[in-house]
Amino acid sequence: MRMLRILVGVSLLTAALPAFADEIGDAIDAARKAYSSGNLGEAKSSLDLASQLIGQKNAESFVALLPQPLAGWKAEKAQAHAIGAAMFGGASAAQRTYTNEKGDSIEVSITGDSAMVTQFAPLLANPALAGAMGKLIQVNGQRAIQNQDGDVIMVVNNKYLINVQGSGDAPSKLGYAQAVDIAKLSKM
Repeated sequence: MRMLRILVGVSLLTAALPAFADEIGDAIDAARKAYSSGNLGEAKSSLDLASQLIGQKNAESFVALLPQPLAGWKAEKAQAHAIGAAMFGGASAAQRTYTNEKGDSIEVSITGDSAMVTQFAPLLANPALAGAMGKLIQVNGQRAIQNQDGDVIMVVNNKYLINVQGSGDAPSKLGYAQAVDIAKLSKM
């Protein structure tokens, strides 16, 4: 009988582990409890934590969309970070730097969850305004701007900003812009 109780207890604990491992859900639950008890400060703090954790999770998912190095280039380890709402309205971003033997470097970044992206999107949507910032081009079906240095900027679904910049040549920057997995980004 004792062994049966232990097995039941272990199976209940094992079934509950995924719930305990979900930091975002835990933060939301803590906020709900704090709000229900009238502790608005703690509720806000817990929701801020949940928001930050969601931003981090988004940033980590952006890493998978960054391109592999083009022929003749090497890639550094991709970086993911989330900036809280207190800074720039919040943002999730991933970036990777690529270098070649000549010493050129190109940085590709994907930014989302940002008020700056939503402010930039209308500029890119207006061909007259976008044309003033550089040459309008198409990258995998997306309108983009390529400036005089060859840097490429595009907005996907009015939510995500892709920025390709650095000392590399314009064709390489365009190649990296084309290598970003825009199809998967569009579905996020």
